[in-house]
Amino acid sequence: MGKQPHILVDAEDVSERVIVCGEPDRVNRIAGYLTDVKPLSDNREFRLIRGQYNGKLVTICSTGIGSPSAIIALEELKQCGVKKIIRVGSAGSLQPNIALGDVIIAEAAVRDEGGSKSYVSSSFPAYASLRLTLGLVNYCADNKVRFHQGVVRSHDSFYTDDEDAICHYWHNKGVLAADMETSALLTVGRLRNLEVASILTNVVLYQQDVKEGVADYVSANDVMAQGEAKATKAALFALTQ
Repeated sequence: MGKQPHILVDAEDVSERVIVCGEPDRVNRIAGYLTDVKPLSDNREFRLIRGQYNGKLVTICSTGIGSPSAIIALEELKQCGVKKIIRVGSAGSLQPNIALGDVIIAEAAVRDEGGSKSYVSSSFPAYASLRLTLGLVNYCADNKVRFHQGVVRSHDSFYTDDEDAICHYWHNKGVLAADMETSALLTVGRLRNLEVASILTNVVLYQQDVKEGVADYVSANDVMAQGEAKATKAALFALTQ
């Protein structure tokens, strides 16, 4: 089997354990925690590297924004023999007690994105690997990381006309935060017999202007950068324990 058409790697390149993230530059930041780092490919939104952590090979792959490209990455990683995937991403809080830089561990996700619905109806649940999720929780608890665990919501746009009302609705249901990829990865990962989990850093306060919050994140606000670092270390621990 040759190289996959989008991520441009094959089974010899990729390890069984993978961290996926949206932003290609985050791949470079995560690489700082690895040894023996090897660049694998850089095509479109997909940047991949491989390295060692805790004596085990780990691959890092960016997926861009949204469920379609995240699913493409997952499907092609599966073809390369990947078995475990953890998303290290960002999210906007739907609850006032979640501060900037706090870590959010997704136990499950509301499937308000279209990518996974092209595979199976929305009545199929998006739920995370218990083993990987426990690894994330144990790391955060043992290292005194401020974290929240529960249900998140994944969607396709935060610029919809009714966004405030939508956020208020899910706030009232106790949903912790919103991102754009978790539910797709959990759903399609489950269908493909992969272990998948998701750990997110809060980058937008509840009821904060989205553009302001995203701009703060892009400018590498220290608190949020620290949150990303904690989420990264939790994911590496959970994958390699």
